[in-house]
Amino acid sequence: MSNPKGGLGGDVVPGRRAVRELLVAGKRHVRTLFVARDRDQSDVLEEIVELAGHAGVSARFVDRARIARESRIESHQGVVALAAPVPAVSLGALCGTHAAFLVAVDGVTDPQNLGAILRTAEVAGATGAIVPRHRSALLTPAAVKTAAGAVEHLPIALVAGMPGALEQAARAGVWSVGLDGDGPTPIHELPVADAPVVLVLGAEGRGLSRLARERCDVLAHIPMHGHLASLNVAAAAAVACFELARRRHQ
Repeated sequence: MSNPKGGLGGDVVPGRRAVRELLVAGKRHVRTLFVARDRDQSDVLEEIVELAGHAGVSARFVDRARIARESRIESHQGVVALAAPVPAVSLGALCGTHAAFLVAVDGVTDPQNLGAILRTAEVAGATGAIVPRHRSALLTPAAVKTAAGAVEHLPIALVAGMPGALEQAARAGVWSVGLDGDGPTPIHELPVADAPVVLVLGAEGRGLSRLARERCDVLAHIPMHGHLASLNVAAAAAVACFELARRRHQ
């Protein structure tokens, strides 16, 4: 199952980068590794087999149909691992540091968008992510594959609802910045960019929910200079995360 007992999921890990990081991080028990018998020549795949051997995980060489069944996605790249689920951390632990740089997803339902956001957040130096338990994508095989290993390094809190999570963050001294096309503040002019902060990203199409928007301390927008009115949520996350990272590292 990809969401056992209401957890984050993440127990099915397809894709070369995702499997490699799973083995390198060594934080989760790996039950089984399946590798395509007719795999192409790939340094990453050979490294995965070697890493598995060092970790005491035997690789099973099977046909691609078996890989597809186990991974439940088409773009498995010839490898999938079955592992312990990704453990959720407490929101309090994420908020309890003066260097908190969190990314929250408010109703993002496309697993690939979630995976891309987590990968971006990790590379940008975020210290954690916040994902709601309901009406949101969780760590399905597609999300884990797209995250390309980020779930092994980025702590993730699973919360009952985003408005309550933002209230808790505020009590811990973390500023909430909602990314909204109608927000009055340009993302590059945020007054709280170098403070403990959580960047809140809305759902595909409809954006931030009303209650989440009301809980945000600042609503910020990404200035647009072309003909189109908006960005995909994963692309918007990349722009905003790296702008915050730039400001925080100045």
